[in-house]
Amino acid sequence: MSIYPYVLNELLDELNRPTIFDQHFGLGIPSSDLVSVIPYRASYYRPYHRHAQPRDSGTSQLLNDKDGLKINLDVQQFKPEELNVKVVDDFLVVEGKHEERSDAHGFIARQFTRRYKLPKDIDVKSLQSKLSSDGVLQLSAPKLQALTNENERTIPIIHTNKPALQQQPKESAEDKEKKATK
Repeated sequence: MSIYPYVLNELLDELNRPTIFDQHFGLGIPSSDLVSVIPYRASYYRPYHRHAQPRDSGTSQLLNDKDGLKINLDVQQFKPEELNVKVVDDFLVVEGKHEERSDAHGFIARQFTRRYKLPKDIDVKSLQSKLSSDGVLQLSAPKLQALTNENERTIPIIHTNKPALQQQPKESAEDKEKKATK
């Protein structure tokens, strides 16, 4: 049996450790940030393996497909009146802010701003925002319809099943002389 998988597993575990650049904010300090940095072996318990899941607060999902733009943003920490959605130039801006209030760990104040660059083919005037009961802000906008000229008309093609050029009977030399003398 090789030791290679154990060494590789230990190195990969260190790379998977959450960082400050993760999207997970507003949930307090993860226990992995409080653990002293000591070399663990592959069989040791690592508390940072339980880092925040993608469903946790502050994460967003963006989908731009053939139907339009769809954005889901988790804002469960905010009340509807603490949220603001607006379009500035060609950016969609979502803001949330609440003043200091108490929670299970003490007092907390939160504020965030998310900006999304809107694609050129999105109908900004049809942009909709909905807040679900579980705290997910759903933003959606359809694609722009292809511009058509009102004077433009498509003409259907009819198949006749007849040749366009019909062969004419060959003229004899006598017929050519008669036409020339006339």
